[in-house]
Amino acid sequence: MGSDTNNTSTSIDYEILVEEALRNVVKSALKIAEKSGLHEDSHFYISFKTHFPGVEMDASLKDVNPEEMTIVLQHQFWDLVVSEELFGVTLSFSGVKQSLVIPFAAVTNFNDPSVGFGLQFSTNDENISSELSEVITSIEDKNKKDVDEPEKNASADVVSLDSFRKQPSNPSKI
Repeated sequence: MGSDTNNTSTSIDYEILVEEALRNVVKSALKIAEKSGLHEDSHFYISFKTHFPGVEMDASLKDVNPEEMTIVLQHQFWDLVVSEELFGVTLSFSGVKQSLVIPFAAVTNFNDPSVGFGLQFSTNDENISSELSEVITSIEDKNKKDVDEPEKNASADVVSLDSFRKQPSNPSKI
């Protein structure tokens, strides 16, 4: 029973496995917030690539944040919905409620400064695994169907905070 050392298709990419596990931490934290809300001083800073496949946001927000955006979930967020591949939330931007849909694969940073916890992720659009590409395509297809039924997603709220874009790693100035 020998093994073919030249067969790279069976090698394990531990970096990808660890990153997927850490993205599950983000998903679990958001699921807790979805179910119970955020307690006391808890708040999440979530940065994501705005052009990543599956991200849904108003064009005006994307114009102001063409590459990456940081949102804050703290006191005023609505309709947080978390699924296996993505989350949706409604936030208030300059007094206007807007919905965002963000695949977990688009997230570049997650921080909860109230407990000093943070994670940073790589998101190289060119190196998305074929499995992830299939998931994103499935999400996009579902979202296209939801456009025909606008009431399904009408409850998602997202908040844009431009001041966070300049110094997302320094929450005390926010």
